[in-house]
Amino acid sequence: MLTIRDIMARHKAGERVGITSVCSAHPLVIEATLRHALRTGQELVLIEATSNQVNQDGGYTGMVPADFHKFVHGIAAAAGFSAERLVLGGDHLGPNAWTALSADEAMAKAEVLVADYVRAGFRKIHLDCSMSCADDPVPLPEATIAERAARLCAASEAAVTDPADAPVYVIGTEVPVPGGAAEDLGELAVTTPAAALATLDMHQRLFAEAGLDGAWERVIATVVQPGVEFDHDKVIDYLPERATALSRAIEPVERIVYEAHSTDYQTAEALAALVRDHFAILKVGPGVTFALREAFWALDAIEAETVPAGERAGLRSATMAQMHADPRNWRKYYHAQGEALDLQLQYSLSDRIRYYWATPALVEAQERLFANLRDQPPTLALVSQYLPIAYNAVRHGTATLDPADLVVAHIGATLDAYHGACHPHA
Repeated sequence: MLTIRDIMARHKAGERVGITSVCSAHPLVIEATLRHALRTGQELVLIEATSNQVNQDGGYTGMVPADFHKFVHGIAAAAGFSAERLVLGGDHLGPNAWTALSADEAMAKAEVLVADYVRAGFRKIHLDCSMSCADDPVPLPEATIAERAARLCAASEAAVTDPADAPVYVIGTEVPVPGGAAEDLGELAVTTPAAALATLDMHQRLFAEAGLDGAWERVIATVVQPGVEFDHDKVIDYLPERATALSRAIEPVERIVYEAHSTDYQTAEALAALVRDHFAILKVGPGVTFALREAFWALDAIEAETVPAGERAGLRSATMAQMHADPRNWRKYYHAQGEALDLQLQYSLSDRIRYYWATPALVEAQERLFANLRDQPPTLALVSQYLPIAYNAVRHGTATLDPADLVVAHIGATLDAYHGACHPHA
């Protein structure tokens, strides 16, 4: 059975391969990921839940780790995707969801978090203690970040029941903010080779001091900054020449590659260059949910063309009403007013709409939209007008006019670029 460690070993041996980490809890994104893997023949699929999506308090999805495991495996079974080809990961596992608490309180909750993920069957664990808690200095010293990562690793290892099925780990201290930058970005500082190697040395020493030598042998990647990020409306593209020294620095390090965060919206060429330069794990989250929102808005427009006004679901207007009524998930990110705010709420690349799809009112609106378009399927001309990517999939026989199929096909186009980067010879 192929594992992530096998793929990383092939990369370290000189093969230009990698793996995409899809970080989303939306059922249509997960379905799209699995159906894309079936279509392209991928041997292994990695789906990750972030600590603010899924945690012991429910996260914004209302799911605890065991719920998410059951949820994803249920979608896989319905899609005919083998559980043996599916790996679940935990992204940004640490105090991220509880930074309003003191460090002691937040870390205690983070220890429960990582243990719950491991017990629930997650086998890739990103230990991320890079954020400051209520009584911490800003920024947090690197030594503190590494010490806390070792502490969480110990909690994770204590939850392992079968040593043959123990998780792999990702570490790092220069971790981009989950979900994209909240401020306008200029040029990013690429992690220096010396800093990347010092971070590895510090973690290895602290793991050893904590009696975690065995866990260290399962560290497969470290997170650094290759000069890649996005904010509300622009993307900082990968420039390989700026990361040449960083890329070369990891080559002699046994077993370990780089994990690239915030790769959303990078071009196919940039993604391929990242994998070539040893960023062999490519994370994508808002990029796929942004595509989901695009497809929803397109279906809403098709509904407006074909369904009588009194029968429409009005998903788009319902979503905007929900976001205005409950601003908790976007208030600290968006500061515009009036029409400018509405544009940010809908079209920001950080895609804070993703926090709202699971609310009952929007689930009901989506279901009604889909039911309307199943009762009155769109014509090919309307699909071509509003969802040209899905139109091509319909014309090539890889999608039907069912609204779920159209959404899945649209998301699949985003995944195509990642597949091409990680499997350049497929």
